[in-house]
This record gives sequence, structure tokens and C-alpha cells, in this order.
Amino acid sequence: MSVTYYKSEESFQFENGSSLEELSIAYHTYGTLNENKDNVVWVCHALTANSDVFDWWPGLFGEGELFNPEQYFIVCANVLGSHYGTSNPLSINPTTGKRYFLDFPQFTIRDIVRTNQRLADHLGIKKIEILIGGSLGGQQVLEWVAEKTIAVNRLIVIGSSAQASPWGIAFNESQRLAISADPTFYEQTPTGGANGLKAARSIALLSYRNYQTYTKTQQETEADKVDQYRASSYQQYQGDKLVNRFDAYSYWYLTKAMDSHNLGRGRNSVEETLQDFKTQTLVVGIPTDLLFPATEQEFIAQHIPGASYYALDSFYGHDGFLIETKTLTDVIGKFLQETATETQKEAEKETV
Repeated sequence: MSVTYYKSEESFQFENGSSLEELSIAYHTYGTLNENKDNVVWVCHALTANSDVFDWWPGLFGEGELFNPEQYFIVCANVLGSHYGTSNPLSINPTTGKRYFLDFPQFTIRDIVRTNQRLADHLGIKKIEILIGGSLGGQQVLEWVAEKTIAVNRLIVIGSSAQASPWGIAFNESQRLAISADPTFYEQTPTGGANGLKAARSIALLSYRNYQTYTKTQQETEADKVDQYRASSYQQYQGDKLVNRFDAYSYWYLTKAMDSHNLGRGRNSVEETLQDFKTQTLVVGIPTDLLFPATEQEFIAQHIPGASYYALDSFYGHDGFLIETKTLTDVIGKFLQETATETQKEAEKETV
């Protein structure tokens, strides 16, 4: 399935008052919207992923998987500011005819959610049966439900939070310091800040995995080695890998957006916002997650009425939500069965 582009002719206004004359959204859809329009699964992706969810979340999404195009109409939109096709810092500013780079408006998770809503309106989707996301994707799904701009029946939040933590913001700021230490970042060329981005990715990896992960996967087998360690090579490799597929400007802006996440901003409080959720909700936390500790997911589950919580035991820390797809399939499958039964019982009561 190839990527599709929606170009909105209506200007887009950001939370901070800035605006874009033109908004482009890259997205993927899989399957067919049924007659009742009640089979929509909307996926919100993480930091450097894209709209092709079948590519980056195999085992959970795809032909014959739990979320499959035979049963569902699956939608995934590339987030605002991303390198993968939605309006971003490397897009052309129609006013100047040049790329935005650091002149691109600073945006928030709410701005990302509002671009999702604009795409939903374009696609004629008025109800999302299942809304799911992990990490930055989890921030999006929570904010979208809080915005109340579309009906959501079932919500699945994995490895995320109701508000950006000082710990998470500190990790992101450290990555931005690495990017800004690269003088080419301010030269504003498409490859500007590449070395800084490589260093930033190395920092990020330390929060995606943990001590035990590195000990098992990067442990040395040669006792006499004094340089060129496996862990060093791994950090270099992962940094180069991201540089080859992403850019420093999008990364800079997206980490800023993650920092902005706060369900309580402009509302009574984070707690009251969650307590007002009407969705059937499953929250998945990962006890070994350093970036989004499981206490953050427990907090979400405790404050959403009737929410279920599952502790995902993963050796891989935060990245476990992308790797432990077999367990997620079992847990989410059970949640979908139980909530479908509850929905059917409620419908039967209304017809009596």
C-alpha cells in the first residue's frame, strides 16, 4: 500500500497563533470502510515512525494479524512536522519559495491531533472504533479523546503519559543540545545537523532500552579488548541509521512537541480530564521502561473510569511496545473481546 497525500486548501492555525497557508498530510489506509462506518482503527505513530504501520508494527498489524484489512479500515497519518511527508521544516514556505527550516512554527501534541482530525473529516470518518498509540502516539490518542472532536469507542494507550515528565523533557533537551552543538544545524540545509542528530539518537537509545538490555546484547566476549567495544559500535550504527532516514530539523521540532504534552493545559486538571473520558480503555505499561515509567501508565488507568491496566513484561524497555507483539496481540485481543461483549449487552438492554 503506497502513501497518499491530502492537501488542505484551508489554512491551519497552530495553538500558539501561528499558521500555515497550506497543510499537507501523508497517510496510509488499509482495508475498506464498512457500510456502518464502525470498523475504523486509527493508529498514532511514535517519534521517527511513519504512516506505514504495516511496516513498523508487524505482528500486530498486517494481513492475518489482529488488526487486519479484512476486518478493519485502518488509518495511520504521518504526524505534523515529520520527515515523512506531512508539512514539516523541510517543506517549502509558499511565501518565500524556500524551505522553512527553523522558521517552521513550533507546534504541540494538540496541533498534531488537530491535523489528524482534519484528515478524519476529509475521509468522512465520524467515529473511531479503536484508537491506539504508543509513546508519542500514546500522547496523541489521549489528547484526541480529551479534545472531544470525534467519537472514540475503544482506546488503547501503550508506554505513554498524561503529561510530559521532567525526566522525559530532560532527555529531549539533552538531544537538542547535541543537535545544536553541530554548527551545520544553523546553516539550514537539508542535511544540516546530521552529526548532532547522530549524537541525539545515541542519547535517546539509552532511554529506549536499559542496563539489562545492553548487558545481554552488547556484552564483550574478548577479555583483552581495550577499544572498539560492541556497545560503542551499536551506538554508532543506530545513529547513522537514523541520519540516513530522518533529518535534524524534524527531530528537533518533534521532541519539542513531546515536551508540550499536558492534558491539563487550559483545562481544570490532568486528573479531571482523564476522569471525563467515556471510552472503554486499555492501558499498557512496561515495568522496565526508563523513558515512560509504568507509574505513568498506572496513573492514567487509575483516573479513566473503568480502564483496564496490563503490565507488559519486556526485556527491551520502552521499545518493548514495538517488539512484544505476540503478547500485545493476546492482551489487546482479550480486551477487544471483553469490550465487544459489554457493548452488545448494553445494546440489548436499550432494546428491551
